[in-house]
Amino acid sequence: MPRSKNAVASRARRKRILKQAKGYYGKRKNVYTVAKNIVEKGLTYAYVGRKLKKREYRQLWIARINAAVRNEGMTYSVFIDKLVKKGITLDRKVLADLAMNEPESFKKLIESVK
Repeated sequence: MPRSKNAVASRARRKRILKQAKGYYGKRKNVYTVAKNIVEKGLTYAYVGRKLKKREYRQLWIARINAAVRNEGMTYSVFIDKLVKKGITLDRKVLADLAMNEPESFKKLIESVK
């Protein structure tokens, strides 16, 4: 019985990897074995990057809230603590947006928790 090679699936698999490696420099874009390793590494970086993006945005929101709250003579941690005790459930993204774009309403919010 002859050996079955399944060339169609093999070629499709290689084409998919080389298509993902499009735009890379040198052998990385057109040599399958090199491209396979680099694409795998790139996908790992992409996965990690999606997690880091969330972390970095949260840091940015906290820094913005802290800056706005310190102008009113309070610290970030005290402000968040008072929000929780008052039962105000605004997340940091919304609070940072208020602090940047609606400073008057943010001041009223700070006054309401003092």
